[in-house]
Amino acid sequence: MEKIKTMEEAMRNPDLDEVVQVDNELKTFVVDYVGKELQPETGNVTVEMVIDVLASHFPELVFALAEENFIRGYQQALFDVDYKPEEGKLTEPQTTIENK
Repeated sequence: MEKIKTMEEAMRNPDLDEVVQVDNELKTFVVDYVGKELQPETGNVTVEMVIDVLASHFPELVFALAEENFIRGYQQALFDVDYKPEEGKLTEPQTTIENK
């Protein structure tokens, strides 16, 4: 029988727990920096750790990425609302979002 997940477990992105694989110069720099900053017990640096350090030291970057993700999600939601699968076409859009 499958374990019932809590809402927090169900909403958590498993990619955050992935250990960053160092395969280029930038990743090497970032992983070394995050490792020195957080000093993880296992010595492994995860994606979540990188995001936490970036959010702390470079919030403008993280904010720009989050904002772009939000806008794209909002645009997709509007598209989904306007799409009529039974007709296989879009209805007249009720609202539009202009690109920056």
